[in-house]
Amino acid sequence: MRKYHKALAKSEERLRLSIWGSGDELWDWDLESGEVYRSSSWLEPLATDAAVKDFPPNKQRIHPQDLDRVSHALSQHLAGNSPFFEASYRLLTTQDNYLWVLDRGKVVAYNDAGKARRMTGTLKNISQLKQAEARMQLFSRCLENISDAVVICDTKFTIIEVNPAYSSLTGKKRDQVLLSRFNLSLYPPRFMQDIEKNLVQQSRWSGEIRELKSNGDYYQAELTFDVIKDEQGVITQYVAVFSDISDRKRREAELSRLANSDTLTGLPNRAVFMTKLASLVSNTTEHALLVFDLDNFKKINDSLGHELGDTLLCKLAERLHNNKVFRQKLYRLGGDEFAILLDNTNDIHAITSVAKVLLDQINKPFAVDQHELVVTSSIGIVLFPEDGKDPQALLRNADTAMYHAKNAGANRYLFFNDTMNKQAVKRLQIENLIRHGLKEDYFTVYYQPKMDLLTGKVVGMEALVRFITPKGGLISPGSFIPVAEETGQIVDIGTVVLRKACLDVKRWLDQGLFHGRVAVNLSAKQFMLPFLCDQIDDILQQTNLASYHLELEITEGTVMQSPKLAIDTMKKLRARGIHLAMDDFGTGYSSLAYLKQFPLNTLKIDKAFIDDMSSARGRNMVDTIVTIAHNLSLSVVAEGVETHEQLEQLRKLRCEIIQGYYYSKPLSAEDFAVFLTAQKKQRQAVVSI
Repeated sequence: MRKYHKALAKSEERLRLSIWGSGDELWDWDLESGEVYRSSSWLEPLATDAAVKDFPPNKQRIHPQDLDRVSHALSQHLAGNSPFFEASYRLLTTQDNYLWVLDRGKVVAYNDAGKARRMTGTLKNISQLKQAEARMQLFSRCLENISDAVVICDTKFTIIEVNPAYSSLTGKKRDQVLLSRFNLSLYPPRFMQDIEKNLVQQSRWSGEIRELKSNGDYYQAELTFDVIKDEQGVITQYVAVFSDISDRKRREAELSRLANSDTLTGLPNRAVFMTKLASLVSNTTEHALLVFDLDNFKKINDSLGHELGDTLLCKLAERLHNNKVFRQKLYRLGGDEFAILLDNTNDIHAITSVAKVLLDQINKPFAVDQHELVVTSSIGIVLFPEDGKDPQALLRNADTAMYHAKNAGANRYLFFNDTMNKQAVKRLQIENLIRHGLKEDYFTVYYQPKMDLLTGKVVGMEALVRFITPKGGLISPGSFIPVAEETGQIVDIGTVVLRKACLDVKRWLDQGLFHGRVAVNLSAKQFMLPFLCDQIDDILQQTNLASYHLELEITEGTVMQSPKLAIDTMKKLRARGIHLAMDDFGTGYSSLAYLKQFPLNTLKIDKAFIDDMSSARGRNMVDTIVTIAHNLSLSVVAEGVETHEQLEQLRKLRCEIIQGYYYSKPLSAEDFAVFLTAQKKQRQAVVSI
């Protein structure tokens, strides 16, 4: 018996030590009395209730959210539906906080009726396991829901796990890639070897990649590789993270395209051109620059609309871009101005060949919105380093050469030379001088009388602009008027002349020196102003001059630019009582069909025809003009008459009014007042006789 008790005690000690060593608590539940025994190996903080009939026996300590689940599991075991009872739940401690436990037990005794009488089991503290499990679940959910693609590989780059984002990005399903080797199909094997080497040395690698999806589309991503190490610091896995940057790259590419491409034609723009030109200059690379624009492009915009003009530019850019001669060399600088850069050549023959091909391509008709347009171009050419040492000088000199090509008749190319540069500088000086002259009132008006051929009396005068500066004296009209017309300053000059002429004529009318009309020239730009009639009304009102005393001279070329618009404007002027004269008749390209529609009062015969009257052919030409005018009920003015012989010939041809040096050169307002006074005295003397 002593041996038996000794062995039993030893066995109980082993059991107690085993339970204590395992960290579990032993419990024994008497279902009939409700008494629960606990070994309290680690659960001192747990409350130990008195014997109760609650079900489960520790009901008051179980978390409310876990109670139904525990009760169900226990009921199932007691009913014999499960071999043992097992449940994990939260149990309240004496410190009023919950900890997770794993409760396992089994019925060990039954009463005579076959009902469970006794049940024993163990209680294990699994709080740390639950925390670890919760953490693992959190990591798993993050991996599942993160928007970046994640790939986990072993140290041989064999894929052991991927997340759903990886499948969305690549189009490859998880089952297709597990246990396969990670690789990038668009990169050589050396690329992955470099990544592995970097991971071993620095534990990290990152970079941008471009790869194929399973459907053949491309995607771009930022790829980052990191290492996972065990407790001993040994690398066990690699983790790759793909951040899809395809949209960002597309946006960047689009922004780059917008920044570097012309929005209308798609050609490289001025910024790209200047960068390329600066690079060639910086590297002292011999090259040629061709700058060109379309001749009279403004007329296309004005007559057919800017939308059609834009379409024409697009078709031109497309035609030239598709020609291998100009591909990768063509740029749009702005408006209708383009440039071509020819690298590594200063060969004149090669450059002129390109220029000829360019003109030929531009001259071919363009079909635009049911219009067939034939356009020409003017090309300016410079060579580096001969024609400029920096990009700005090269571009400026190419523009100068293009300007001279246009003035030389257009539809041609010209190489730059120093003479052009001097002329361009002079032109710029004149432009600035005009601007200063308008501000300081250096423009004045001279008058040349118009004489009645039969009576010899003054019947009118032509107002002629003169540009007189304090330092430079008289500036030739041949120098400043072409510049003023090109820059648009002629509009302001014309307004000054019209106002001063009206003021002078009003004064002479009030003094009784004059009773005729003053003729003022209208430039083409003035005539096309939409507010021209209103402007003339304002000046006549401000100077208090009757419209009958004003005559406006318009050249053939001006009215023939847009005949229908010209007729409409002329009718408005005639309705105000203003006389209209066509200046330089016969030197332009007037149509007789239009001439009879123009509401004119006077035709002026150009000086070139008067000078040619020494020949029979010349006299016949003047005779024809006079006859046409008379048949249309128009008066005729012959300008540039200088000799008595010309005067007599015009008398025979029945020309009514003469203008020229034979009677007087253009006079200042003061000198013309003296001329008018002398004319008045002469008339008075004739009357007294």
